[in-house]
Amino acid sequence: MSDSAVSAASAASDTASVSASGASGASGASGASEVSGVSAVSAARGREAAEIESAFSHPAVAPDASAAYGDHPDQLIDFYAPRDGRAGAPVVVVLHGGAWRAPYDRQHVSPFADFLARRGFAVASVEYRRGGGIPGQEGDDRVAGRWPDTFDDVAAAMDALPGLLARELPEADVRRMVLTGHSAGGHLALWAAARHVLPGGSPWRLPAPPRLRGVVALAPIADFAAAMRLDVCSGAVGQLLGRMEDHEERAPLVDPAVLLPTGIATTVVQGTADLDVPQAVAEAFVDAAARAGETVGLTLLSDVGHFPLIDPAADACAVVAEELAQLAW
Repeated sequence: MSDSAVSAASAASDTASVSASGASGASGASGASEVSGVSAVSAARGREAAEIESAFSHPAVAPDASAAYGDHPDQLIDFYAPRDGRAGAPVVVVLHGGAWRAPYDRQHVSPFADFLARRGFAVASVEYRRGGGIPGQEGDDRVAGRWPDTFDDVAAAMDALPGLLARELPEADVRRMVLTGHSAGGHLALWAAARHVLPGGSPWRLPAPPRLRGVVALAPIADFAAAMRLDVCSGAVGQLLGRMEDHEERAPLVDPAVLLPTGIATTVVQGTADLDVPQAVAEAFVDAAARAGETVGLTLLSDVGHFPLIDPAADACAVVAEELAQLAW
């Protein structure tokens, strides 16, 4: 349950209590409902804490190679070779999450990258610039994103990737490339697959669709209107877009729910118990795609939160690998 949903449930319970102030039976029912709601929230928070502990319990896994796609220290891609040594392995490009904020880098998804390599994929894990420190985005490293640097980097990394793969992972088959990303990285994966539908004049626009087998977005921040309404990641979308007066101009350039249809096979994997990026955000994106005449697959995982999708110890991570395999092979 999201914080906004919890607040709404609490408010509804309070209203019911006032309305039934003259009836002890109704008052008792309201009290029981309120206790039940608090218990449910407590259980959800407990489950989330256990999921986070599990996901971040794995040691970082060093890549087999790394390569720069630019001059900035964050303009790097880590490569993981398929552990079975196969030739012609399909490529999974991983874009990490962390609300586009500086403290969260690709290290936390290195166990996930290794997990995919053990499944026979060649993996490219992309780093990109995050955080604050530029005009119009006042604040410290907790500020989400760097405009336009974050998008400059993802576009540059994707453009450089075929050449870097040929050099660093010659066993990889770049003709079978699938994009994936988690949370804010899921947003970036959807955006990278939609660059050919960007408005004319955008420096990130591609003249033709990228050569991808598809996208598997994991609990993505995929619909900016829904994410802002639910205050996902404590206002991260608004911070990413910068000053309020810039939102109207910038959002159509980077909101996946606007950049539709793409013509690229897309699946969203979403936990129904996700407290960080609620299910409603994924559903809003899928609905937007349908209105644009495109079908986006939605795989809902019951009672699964935000982090099991990238936790090699979780069953949800195996589901993610299967979704990737369906597109790659």
